[in-house]
Amino acid sequence: MKKSLFALAILSASINVAYADEGMWMPQQLPQIAKQLKAAGLKLDPNSLTKLTEFPAGAIVSLGGCSASFVSPQGLVITNHHCVYNSVAQNSTPERDLLANGFVAHSLAEELPAAPGTRVFVTKEVLNVTDKVVTPAVAKLSGKARSDAIENNGKALQAACEKDPGHRCTVSSFYGGLEFYQIKQLEIRDVRLVHAPPAGVGKFGGDTDNWMWPRHTGDYGFYRAYVSKDGKAADFSKDNVPYQPQHVLKLAKEGVKEGDFVMAMGYPGRTNRHRLPSEVQFTFDWFYPAFVKASADNLAIIDRETKDNKDLSLKYAGQVAGINNYYKNRQGMIDSYANSDFLQRKTAEHEQLKNWINADAKRKAEYAQDVANVEHLIAERDAGVKRDFHYSYAQPRLLTTARMLYRLSNEAQKPDAERKLGYQERDLPRIKSGVTALVRTFDPKVDKAIAMHHLKAYLAQPAAEQKPAFNAALGIRAGMSDAELSAALDKLYASSKLTDAAARDAWLGKKPADFQSSNDAVIKAAVALYDADLKEEAQEEELAGKLQQAYGSYMKAKIAYMKTKGQAVYPDANSTLRVTYGNIAARDHGADGTTWTAFTTVNGVVAKATGKGEFNAPKPQLDAIKAKQFGKYVDPKLKTVPVNFLATLDITGGNSGSAALNAKGELVGLAFDGTLDSIISDWDFNKANTRDIQVDLRYILWNMQHVDKADNLLKEMGVQ
Repeated sequence: MKKSLFALAILSASINVAYADEGMWMPQQLPQIAKQLKAAGLKLDPNSLTKLTEFPAGAIVSLGGCSASFVSPQGLVITNHHCVYNSVAQNSTPERDLLANGFVAHSLAEELPAAPGTRVFVTKEVLNVTDKVVTPAVAKLSGKARSDAIENNGKALQAACEKDPGHRCTVSSFYGGLEFYQIKQLEIRDVRLVHAPPAGVGKFGGDTDNWMWPRHTGDYGFYRAYVSKDGKAADFSKDNVPYQPQHVLKLAKEGVKEGDFVMAMGYPGRTNRHRLPSEVQFTFDWFYPAFVKASADNLAIIDRETKDNKDLSLKYAGQVAGINNYYKNRQGMIDSYANSDFLQRKTAEHEQLKNWINADAKRKAEYAQDVANVEHLIAERDAGVKRDFHYSYAQPRLLTTARMLYRLSNEAQKPDAERKLGYQERDLPRIKSGVTALVRTFDPKVDKAIAMHHLKAYLAQPAAEQKPAFNAALGIRAGMSDAELSAALDKLYASSKLTDAAARDAWLGKKPADFQSSNDAVIKAAVALYDADLKEEAQEEELAGKLQQAYGSYMKAKIAYMKTKGQAVYPDANSTLRVTYGNIAARDHGADGTTWTAFTTVNGVVAKATGKGEFNAPKPQLDAIKAKQFGKYVDPKLKTVPVNFLATLDITGGNSGSAALNAKGELVGLAFDGTLDSIISDWDFNKANTRDIQVDLRYILWNMQHVDKADNLLKEMGVQ
């Protein structure tokens, strides 16, 4: 196994690139595409971009779901408005609505704590640990034994790495488990909200304009990272000081124009370019439509339950924004898929791969069985997803929290190395933050309404597809009337103290016996479900272990096959640092022959502004635009301030907040969205259609000066 993995690494490094702009490249792969980068306009040496701990990659950080960058020596972090949105919401009250009005800290003392659990992850080291994860002994295993062995090896590596206090280490899988990298990051836990523009700037256009072009959204916001006085990661304290990063992005003094080279550096979440045809069909024909319907239902329920209560609306603002984003994203993918030949092409490509395998006895012996196995195992997995879909949505949040707390209590009785991933000592701060965050993100009335809706769908399923332990724990059954189901939920909530924040926090650190002797209805339900949960988890891990083995072999075959065609293989995105590049470009759109220009400007803000709802641009901004107070931020060709621009960058979720850099590695904007008809690129890249959307740095700085009056931050970044 070690030999084959080593050979794969050599193979991967030797492949020539077939497509210039496609790909979310690992930084160490960039020398392979040096010619393409230079041809696109990069002025830096591609070799200088390979080291994640040096400039410019060293200035790029992860927020654990969004990307961001250091832009001052005092730990100032720039990212998207929608990435700081939850922190703004949780600091808002009906009397002080920071979401609507925006927020600027004019001094360090005015900065506000970010939402509980907010982190800034600064990469310090990246190591290939494949031979330490998939050892020769592990290579001989299958099923749950394989899953457990890989998990245990990963935990051992993480534990050794995290002996350096304040760091978070992860072992990430690439190419379907063919390669593993250990990534060591400083985990900054004291993060504070510094600046967010009013919603009329940062969320201008709202859900109407989401994933659309033309766009006029000022999607930017700022955090600051704080550490102890000795430079170590620390919990929030008034004695902490701003973190001093080793590398800081330089803000471009010259604006970009159409045709310019641009690249984005960030932490894209997940892509699915290497999926099998059966996975494509299941996802687009069943899973995404089911997801869209469930999302629409949840949005309608939340709106109904919160519309007359400002405090509840603020509590659920972050959740609503997140649901809306994915709702529109998945619907856009469904629409793109329906109008494409994607499945047919994917099927033809897969048949060509199998034909190539079967054309040679050696290849057939090495790959054929695993390719057949992976198709069978995927069908088994997808059948389980379909069966459990309504069940997964029907979980009251209090019960989910109680199950997590009871699992934590049981895992805490074991030596740390033997605990399940997600329940080790390293995970306690995240868990505690999640429990604490319920204070500002949860309401029993709203939660019950959501659970009630999905439980009805769950109980409508055939009895064989329901879970007896779950039904018994909640006191529900098939055939219940709405009134009976509502009464069962009322009883669950009324007989639990977990609706109280202090009561929830009190369960952290308690022993299993405390849970087992509790009369709290939700705690009792969690205890009753524990054995069934463990049994189901073991079954899932048995399947996952078999899938990992078969999928890895499938990917090895695919890489070898693509090499014969002269095509490069970049791994699917997995929340690790990637680089994507292209150019600022307009595009033709639709059968009507319309063309999307590469830039939008503040003139479009005025044209769209209605003074209410999603298009409620702040009056000071509109006044500044009408007075043409553009200063040095005016574009010489556009004769006004640019707002957003299109580029041919290959991005996905998690790239939000990614630094858009020019040919010299200077910051020129922030990636924040894609266009609706090209977001299927998570699965199927189309160079002609793919465009991502950036907020132009000039618009950010102009707003900060003329609307937000954030002169102190401009000075800190070297602008004034």
